[in-house]
Amino acid sequence: MSSGNISFVKDFFIVGFPGLQPEYYGAVAALLLFAYVCILVGNGTFIALFTLEKCLHKPMYYIILNLVVSDLLFSTTTLPKIIARYWFQAGSISFTGCFIQMYCVHYFGSVSSVILAIMAYDRYVAICNPLRYPNIVTNLNIFCLCLAAWVLTHACPLMMAIRAYPLPYCAGNTIIHCYCDHISITSLACTNRALYGVPAFAFAMVVLLSPLAFIVFSYCAIIVAVLRISSTQGRLKSFSTCSPQLIIIALYFLPRCFIYLSSNIGINFSTDLRLVIIMLYSLFPPMINPLIYCLRTKDVKETLLKRIKVSMNPLFIPTKVNVSTVCV
Repeated sequence: MSSGNISFVKDFFIVGFPGLQPEYYGAVAALLLFAYVCILVGNGTFIALFTLEKCLHKPMYYIILNLVVSDLLFSTTTLPKIIARYWFQAGSISFTGCFIQMYCVHYFGSVSSVILAIMAYDRYVAICNPLRYPNIVTNLNIFCLCLAAWVLTHACPLMMAIRAYPLPYCAGNTIIHCYCDHISITSLACTNRALYGVPAFAFAMVVLLSPLAFIVFSYCAIIVAVLRISSTQGRLKSFSTCSPQLIIIALYFLPRCFIYLSSNIGINFSTDLRLVIIMLYSLFPPMINPLIYCLRTKDVKETLLKRIKVSMNPLFIPTKVNVSTVCV
């Protein structure tokens, strides 16, 4: 192990998709830019509505706010550099900047997984203990849980970056990825990667599987509670309103688990296919989260429509919005 940073590498170059032909660089950059704009507009709209409308200052929307902020920060950390790489051939990133990006990628990903678990907890209490919901799920309790998510997930990504930074990097400086992450960086080190890869893999599995296990337990209990509803229409309504959350959770967790497992147990497939899967689970949830968590939520949808009508007709007098506490 290196006792200091004896690296011969002064900066890294983000390759992106290694099999992509240069004539398609502009199209890929435009597609990524479109995804980034959608993420900014969609999630930014929810932040604006939450800030302007006091009727949204409720536990469920505080949880969504934290997820939205995490999605925005993750996307802003990763997308501008890969867009610049394909649009302006500016794929170079400084040595320190690459490690900062690595830390942010793993940190915001960890925060999102814990926030999704908090969201599942909120739905579990709302469906399985509806009478106690106002006393258990308060703004203060949700604030404490979300704060814990941001604070407690900070340690492991920071430790991963600190342990990887001093390694001797003399095996090249090309990052075969769309952004810097632990695997792509440490694979360039001229040392035994197992000493750093195994703890990082264990951390990733804990961060992914612990919230996922809680989410599975919560939704199993929710399904049991919903099946006890005597009304068929009531059961269908509950399932239809909760199913989008399950889709987002599946899109977030399952591909991540597959990628981490395949990278550490020797499952080999095309590098480009692997990167496509990574970019899909990195970009698709932040793009459609505003549609699923916001536009399908009665409060947010009515608030958004009210704002649009007010902007188009200043004489429009908004009516009071009824609040729903059922599944989003």
